[in-house]
Amino acid sequence: MSKNNKNVLITSVLIVILIGLLIAAGVKSGDLNFSVLFSQILGVIIIFAFFIMFLLLIKKLAPQNQPPQVQVEMNTGIEKDFKIVPTTSNITFKDVAGINEVKEELIEIVDFLKNPEKYRSFGINLPKGVLLVGPPGVGKTLIAKALAGEAGVPFFYQSGSSFVQMYVGVGAKRVRDLFSKAKAMAPSIIFIDEIDAIGKARGNLRNDEREATLNQLLTEMDGFEGSEGVIVIGATNKVELLDEALLRPGRFDRRIFVELPGLQDRIEILKVHLKNKPFKGNLENIAKMTVGFSGAALASLVNEASIHALKQGKPYVEESDFYAVKDKVLMGKKRLNTYSSTEKEILSYYQAAKAVIASWLGVDFERISLVKDDFKEEDKEIISKTELMSKIETLLAGRVAVEEKFNEKYSNAHKDIKKARELAIKMIQDYGMGDRIVGDEGEIAKILDEAYKETKVLYEANKEIIERAYELMQKNEILHLEDIKKIKDEIF
Repeated sequence: MSKNNKNVLITSVLIVILIGLLIAAGVKSGDLNFSVLFSQILGVIIIFAFFIMFLLLIKKLAPQNQPPQVQVEMNTGIEKDFKIVPTTSNITFKDVAGINEVKEELIEIVDFLKNPEKYRSFGINLPKGVLLVGPPGVGKTLIAKALAGEAGVPFFYQSGSSFVQMYVGVGAKRVRDLFSKAKAMAPSIIFIDEIDAIGKARGNLRNDEREATLNQLLTEMDGFEGSEGVIVIGATNKVELLDEALLRPGRFDRRIFVELPGLQDRIEILKVHLKNKPFKGNLENIAKMTVGFSGAALASLVNEASIHALKQGKPYVEESDFYAVKDKVLMGKKRLNTYSSTEKEILSYYQAAKAVIASWLGVDFERISLVKDDFKEEDKEIISKTELMSKIETLLAGRVAVEEKFNEKYSNAHKDIKKARELAIKMIQDYGMGDRIVGDEGEIAKILDEAYKETKVLYEANKEIIERAYELMQKNEILHLEDIKKIKDEIF
């Protein structure tokens, strides 16, 4: 019964009681006058009616204080957009093209999730965390889903930004809830996309909520063993912004770099996206004109080319459709790195020279592609001046080679020149490797000039090898260290 109905009932009962008392009083006194009695009853009803109206008016005018349960609803309302629901991925490694090297690194994690007892019997713990690093659109999320699909385990997806809230404590609670659910359903995979949203290095610009969330993430990753079967996969394109505590061993134990696809990778990706589409043409030609495209950009290109063919009334998607929509796909806030035939020629020679000079000087690398070099980081505390000079000369090799071959200077060298200058500054100002312990700008310039002259000598000595490497780079858009060694063996 509602509160208003209760008030009406109580009022009615009171009126009946008063009428009864008035009749009883008249009977007892022997002076029961019905006209007088009716006037008295009517008066009583009118008084009670005014009394009820007065109470309702006071209630309406009184300030509406929020009851406690309303506040609770407001607090829990923050969580309405945050749902921890695991999914079962139906994507496998067969559905992800162009990432063969990444697959090799993840295959043992799949095996552990499928057969945990095999590893536990040897006392082997699974890596707690895997960090996928690479530019946007290369397929980091797809790789994580494929990993879950291969292993057949629950997959918990969350974006890093979903933990960042204006209310202190909400992000930390969400992290706790996420790990609690994942542990309960182990073996399982937690995937945190754009982890840099919560994992940025802590510093002077404090954000209590973000720091509390990051601290909770660190605590949760410390709080379970690899043998429990929960893998945390983070994805970022800004690894340099992440807090050091997040990257130390015992948290994200593995770091896997997912690069922009090379020529053969692009061919495989195009095959996947054209699988159910009528296509006539040479895929290699399309792959060659899409240097610098990510997997997502290639998917968009195929879709736009298909739409273009349909609008033209064609029965097939042809190469001409891809050329027609290429610029449309590239439009946006940030233009993708695409190169004309002349630019590709310059870049091929530039990168080939870097690969050959690096091999000559002993600067270690796995591969150098048309768009990226992959020099290995030094894993030692003490490094000599000779080693640092070799690095600077390698960074200047492309600039020197292109300048000598084309008799022109080009802007593509700016990143390597910047890196070379940063190394020279460290050598002079931090390591005291100049003529004086405390060096100046003049000594920095001297280091760079010496390296530039030495690189010219090295270029002339290795010109034949560079020319052969350049031809291979133009063909495959990638050079491995083994390729350079093979060329040397053929020449000498």
